[in-house]
Amino acid sequence: MNRFIRSAHRWIALAFTLAVIANIVGMIMGLKIAWIGFLALVPLIPLLISGLYLFALPYIARMR
Repeated sequence: MNRFIRSAHRWIALAFTLAVIANIVGMIMGLKIAWIGFLALVPLIPLLISGLYLFALPYIARMR
């Protein structure tokens, strides 16, 4: 299970990075499209959840 979450976290981080790059390119080109700005928020929520889980793993293991 932890292996799957680590792998998913890496792929979601890649998607988030690409969304941020798309947002920056859109701002440089002067595009006023709202969905480009919100594009980075889509992978950010699962990235936060999986990151918090991975952060808490060593502390949970120590308590056991």
